[in-house]
Amino acid sequence: MTMQSLKKYRRITVKIGSALLVDRTTGLKRDWLDSLADDIAVLATGGAEVMVVSSGAIALGRTILGLGKRALKLEESQAAAAVGQIALAGAWSDALGKGGLKSGQILLTLGDTEERRRYLNARATISTLLKMKAVPVINENDTVATSEIRYGDNDRLAARVATMMGADLLVLLSDIDGLYTAPPAREPGAKFIPVVDRITPDIEAMAGAAASELSRGGMRTKLDAGKIATAAGTAMVITSGTRLSPLMAIERGERATFFRPSANPVKGYKTWIAGQLEPAGRLTVDAGAIGALLSGKSLLPAGVKLVSGNFSRGDTVAILSPEGREIARGLVAYDAADAVRIAGLKTAEIETVLGYEARSAMIHRDDLVVSGGAD
Repeated sequence: MTMQSLKKYRRITVKIGSALLVDRTTGLKRDWLDSLADDIAVLATGGAEVMVVSSGAIALGRTILGLGKRALKLEESQAAAAVGQIALAGAWSDALGKGGLKSGQILLTLGDTEERRRYLNARATISTLLKMKAVPVINENDTVATSEIRYGDNDRLAARVATMMGADLLVLLSDIDGLYTAPPAREPGAKFIPVVDRITPDIEAMAGAAASELSRGGMRTKLDAGKIATAAGTAMVITSGTRLSPLMAIERGERATFFRPSANPVKGYKTWIAGQLEPAGRLTVDAGAIGALLSGKSLLPAGVKLVSGNFSRGDTVAILSPEGREIARGLVAYDAADAVRIAGLKTAEIETVLGYEARSAMIHRDDLVVSGGAD
């Protein structure tokens, strides 16, 4: 495998899916968790900082409460998460403790990474844990996240954490050992892909829909995670977590797909803009505006053809081509109502329409990130 060794990475985020950690009948898979904790201890001894993004609170709480396999109502899921979170945090603390590692639990909701102030706060807490040589164990806060505001899967949460913390590698441990040309369960002839240089529309087309009822993610969300991670300069690996010591399995060269980081990653503040999961609105622009954006210029109102969404000044909005493909994201300088009024206007006309002297750019280039789909 071309990624050489995990040992060359200094800061690693490892994401664990529910089905790997929790058995529906017997509960927590302690042997597996111990083997993963041993792997983390090996990496930590080698000088790496490791962060864990762990699913499994609802699945574990469901087992503890004896809720069986039936579909849960939202409040039942949240109650199961409350019970499961305590058990899960304790299990991680025990498993990592056996290898001499301290750990700390961080529960995040979507708002914690989507709102700038809370994003910086979460980042400071995790940084401090790493400085203190504790392993941050991070999960979506399922006790309060409702279906409208949740990440929907921990793959993208892990990518947000990895980019927020400047990790140089994100490992997604899954029930599949990498990316194939088609979902192998449906197409036995699907070919394995060892290295992905860039996540193109062709690569995205290889991902099927979400697979397991235990996990909310499928290969589609893993590629979404990959786009967030690689754009910020974080490499990503998808590999099977079903074997014991899954990280050392990568080290031994067992099958995994390696996603190369972008050669021109977005940094810092722009990482946050690029990684926002759900834009507050959308601006459809003309070909001239696309050319200007690709050459590093700001988005002017003149190039905006259509405004949709109810956004406020400073929100993240997506910029779409006339065909509806997302080509960039940025922090918009106008509320939606004003954006609608000035869309298509030359800069000199804006003041007359709005009645005040306003910014010339709809989105300034310093607040703008061009995405991978822009070629």
